[in-house]
Amino acid sequence: MIDVLVAGGGPAGLATAIHAALAGMEAVVVEPRSAPVDKACGEGLMPTGAAALRSLGVRVEGWPLRGIRYLDERHRAQAEFREGPGLGVRRTRLHAALAERAAEVGVKVVHGRVEGARQHPDSVEAAGMRARWLVAADGLHSPLRGLLGLEVTSRAPRRYGLRRHYQIAPWTDFVEVYWAARGEAYVTPVGPDLVGVAVLSSERRGYDEHLAGFPALLARLEGPAATSVRGAGPLRQRVRARVAGRVLLVGDAAGYVDALTGEGVSLGLLSARALVACLRAGRPEVYERAWRRLSLRHRALTGALLAARRRPATARLIVPAARRLPAVFTATVNALA
Repeated sequence: MIDVLVAGGGPAGLATAIHAALAGMEAVVVEPRSAPVDKACGEGLMPTGAAALRSLGVRVEGWPLRGIRYLDERHRAQAEFREGPGLGVRRTRLHAALAERAAEVGVKVVHGRVEGARQHPDSVEAAGMRARWLVAADGLHSPLRGLLGLEVTSRAPRRYGLRRHYQIAPWTDFVEVYWAARGEAYVTPVGPDLVGVAVLSSERRGYDEHLAGFPALLARLEGPAATSVRGAGPLRQRVRARVAGRVLLVGDAAGYVDALTGEGVSLGLLSARALVACLRAGRPEVYERAWRRLSLRHRALTGALLAARRRPATARLIVPAARRLPAVFTATVNALA
């Protein structure tokens, strides 16, 4: 019998399988997409996420990130990471590196889809296989989460993300966040000649329409578009619990606030490690508490920023406040990092 069956071969799913294999467990990943898997993602890893990759033995080329910079039409504020650099990395490169490491440690990847699960006292059946534990790492709109009845309807305004890359040399080693009345734009260097630009908003418009709201950024994008536009959303996903019998949720499937603070991948990697540690200890129920502890700062600070963003009067003050209170801004960035 398989020890850990993982539904979904994105970063959180592969990281879970790698941790399980390193702990002496047999791990199998079920993934319907062809490798390498791409996704609408800001592609910036916080320093903790970069460190989590190294702890897995994953080596991937990217662009070192020195910190976070906020900009609006009149103001600019930046904060450097205190505990070493983050990493801007193309999502396809990250997936390929994780998949390579998974193969090295003996993880088996099966092409297919987990469309349901049947639980027993000592095992769970899914995708024609039997395992001691099933991990749902099947993304933002996790089908398994829905089948288990773990979703909670959110009344918050729906937000969406769009991302495209430009063939241009990075002009900074910071992640730049441009604030405008109708959304944010995130600039992440991911290589010596490639920059990712993601836009977030509650308004459903085309990518170029969104980008027109950031004239200072638009003026910098002189290189040609290197990739097509990818989208994701609605972003907010509320979840009742991360553990349901012998099924555990990780990554975006475990719940998501917003991409505003750019921690999704890092949190997924850290949660994967915590999940496997709970299984090794024979205490899967403890994972719920571990996940809440790991994500607490992210949920609190992202929620506070979103609340400020929803009100025009407070939204206009975000970047000026960061500029006027540099110590607070730096502390906040490093609390998340």
